[in-house]
Amino acid sequence: MGIVLKQSFKNLVSTYAGFGLGAINVLFLYPNFMTPEYYGLVSFILSASMLFWPLMALGTHNTLVKFYSSYSKQEEKEKLFSFVLVLPLLVGLVLGLIGYFGYSFVLSYFNGENELVKPYAWLIFVITFAMAYFELFFSWSKVFLKSTFGNIMREVFHRACIMILLGLLYINVIDIPLFLYIMTAVYVLRTLLMMVFAFKLHSPKLQFKLPENASRVIKYSALIFIAGSVAMMLLDLDKVMIEYYLPIENVAIYGISIYIASVIAVPSRAMHQITYPLTAQLLNDKDYAGLKNLYQRSSNTLLIVGGLIFLLIICNVGELYEMIPQDYHIGFSIVILIGIVKLYENLIGNNNSILFNSDYYRLVLAIGVLCAVMAVVLNILLIPKFGVYGASYATFIAFFTYNTVKLIVVWKKFKMHPFSSRTWVSLGLIALFTLSFYFWDFNFQPLLNIALKSVILGLLFVGFSWKLKLSNDVSQVIDTYLKR
Repeated sequence: MGIVLKQSFKNLVSTYAGFGLGAINVLFLYPNFMTPEYYGLVSFILSASMLFWPLMALGTHNTLVKFYSSYSKQEEKEKLFSFVLVLPLLVGLVLGLIGYFGYSFVLSYFNGENELVKPYAWLIFVITFAMAYFELFFSWSKVFLKSTFGNIMREVFHRACIMILLGLLYINVIDIPLFLYIMTAVYVLRTLLMMVFAFKLHSPKLQFKLPENASRVIKYSALIFIAGSVAMMLLDLDKVMIEYYLPIENVAIYGISIYIASVIAVPSRAMHQITYPLTAQLLNDKDYAGLKNLYQRSSNTLLIVGGLIFLLIICNVGELYEMIPQDYHIGFSIVILIGIVKLYENLIGNNNSILFNSDYYRLVLAIGVLCAVMAVVLNILLIPKFGVYGASYATFIAFFTYNTVKLIVVWKKFKMHPFSSRTWVSLGLIALFTLSFYFWDFNFQPLLNIALKSVILGLLFVGFSWKLKLSNDVSQVIDTYLKR
C-alpha cells in the first residue's frame, strides 16, 4: 500500500490543483468573461468530446493496462502496444470519413435555437481524437507505475492554458472563435507532450504482428470500449441532452452545479491511476488476499478524504453561489444530489478496477449498458418536465443504480466487499457534521465565511477521523506529520 499512498497523494495534489484552476475558470472567469450562450457553447463542445472519445479509443487504454503485465516476453508486450497504438487511428479514419460525408446530417442536430454550435461542430472531432490518444499514452506510463506527470497533464495543463486564454479574451486580445481554436490546439499539444513523456519511460519497438492472445485482446478491447462509452455517457449525457431540449445557456448553468459536486470524486480519480494497474497485477497473480486488503483500505481512505470534500462543499454551497453572477444561479439541490452520488463513488474504492480487470467485465458491461439506456430514457422524460433538475434526477438514479449493482457483483463473484465497522462510523460522522454545519452561517463576506467555516469543520472532522482511526492511511499521514 506504500506505493499506492505515495502515488495517490501526488495524484491527489495535482488533481486538486487542476480542480482549483478549473473552479476559478468555471465559477468566476467563464461567467464574468463570457455570455451564458458562449459559455454554454464551450461546455457543450467539451462535454460532447468527453462523450465520444471512448468510441475512438475503442478500449485500448484499459486493454494495455490489463494485459501488459500478463506477458513475460518483451516482444509480446511490444506487439500489444503496437496494436493499441494503431487501432484508434483506424477508428478515427472511419469516423472522419463518416463525419466528412455526413456533415450536413450532423449539423441538422443543431437546427433551431442552438445554431450557434454549427460553425464549431468539427472541433468536437479534433478534441475527441486528441483525448483518445492522450489516454493511451497515459496508460503506457501507468504500466510503469508512473502516473504523476500524466495526471498533471490531464488535470492541470489544459485548465491553466484555458485560464490564460480567458484572460486574453477579457482584454480583447482574442475573440470567441480564436479562443475555441486555440483551446482545441491546447488539447492536441497536451497529447503530444504526454506521448514524449511516455516514450521516454520506454520507447517501444513497433511490431506489425498481433500478440499471441490477439483474439482475447480484441474481444476485451471491444467490450471495454462499450464499458468506457457507458461510463462517459453517464457522466456527460445529461449536458448533451440539455442542449437538445433547452436553450444552450442551460448547459453552462447546469455545468457549474455539476462541476462543484464533481470535486468530491477527485480522491477516487487520483487513487484510481495507481490502483488500476496494481489491481490488474493482483488479479493476474491470483492474490485475492492482497486484492481484498486493497479493496477495503482504498474504500476506507477514499471515504474519509471524499467525505471531507463532501462536507466542505455541501456546507458552503450557499456562499459559493453568492459569488457567482445571478444569471448562473440555480437551486442547491442539484449539487447535493450529485454530491451524494460522488461520495458513493469514493465509498466503493477500487471496485471498478476489480471488475474491469476480471473475467466478469462482460456482466458489468451488460449492466452498464442497461443503466445508460435508463439514463437516456430518464433524461428524455424528465428534462422537458423539470428542466435541468430533471437531468440531475436522471443522473442520480442511473449512477446510484450502476454503483450498487457493481458492489453486488464483486460480493457475489469474489466474496468480498469494502465495508467494515469503520465504514458505518465514517458515514455517521459525515452525516453528523453535515447536519451540524449546513445551517451554520457567520454572516460575513462569502469568501471569509467559507474560509472560516472550512477551517473549523476540516480540523474537527480530520481530528475525529484520526482519533477514531477510521483510515489507516490517513492516520499514517497525520502521524508522520506530527512526528516532524
